[in-house]
Amino acid sequence: MIRVLVWNEFCHEKKSDTVRAIYPNGIHRAIADFLACDDIEVRTATLDEEHCGITKELLAETDVLIWWGHMRHGDVPDDVAEMVRDAVHSGMGAIFLHSAHHSKPFKLLMGTPCSLTWRESGDSELVWVTEPAHPIVRGIDRAIFLPHEETYGEPFSIPNPDRVLLLGSYSGGEAFRAGCLFSRGNGNIFYFQPGHEEFPTYHIPEVQTVIRNAVRFLAPTYREEIRCPHVRHFGDPEGYVIKK
Repeated sequence: MIRVLVWNEFCHEKKSDTVRAIYPNGIHRAIADFLACDDIEVRTATLDEEHCGITKELLAETDVLIWWGHMRHGDVPDDVAEMVRDAVHSGMGAIFLHSAHHSKPFKLLMGTPCSLTWRESGDSELVWVTEPAHPIVRGIDRAIFLPHEETYGEPFSIPNPDRVLLLGSYSGGEAFRAGCLFSRGNGNIFYFQPGHEEFPTYHIPEVQTVIRNAVRFLAPTYREEIRCPHVRHFGDPEGYVIKK
């Protein structure tokens, strides 16, 4: 089983009738519901739980973390963000959705401001597949059509991704790197842009397919804390590595 933790601020759904009508049980539950299957086990956590619902022990038991945040990035404690960063370095996969580009964990992992241009005007978006052979976009045609989505635009101040799998184009003219893959330490990260809370983006089958594929792709095959051990030379009869 691939063990997934879906983390969500769970704030818009409580404050807005519009958002609550789309995601009555929260964005985290909507994602968990379409992910759960024979090979994927899903748990959820939200901002207002004790310690944001995240512990070092829980992350150690998580293969892939999915993070959705927007209006309360600053309320996530620094130590929680650092735990997520360290878990990714050790091999945990991570998917950051939509406005999570400005979340503390993502910015720690990227080491850059992760800023972009944006507007809320209900533009439509075509999310074009740029690498059709990649497993994350398996089952997707040339593009995903989103009738309405918050508009993001370049420049997007992230490090150059290892791969850009999806490219968004909006009816207003903007273009945006909508599906970016990174490696950090022993772990892998996928940033996926669609998912504004006021539109039913996570009910669209192709969006669900990309997230499900990403979970399976990012699930770790190797997980080990990155250390800096003192070592003896190869010829030492007492052994090579000194474990601290």
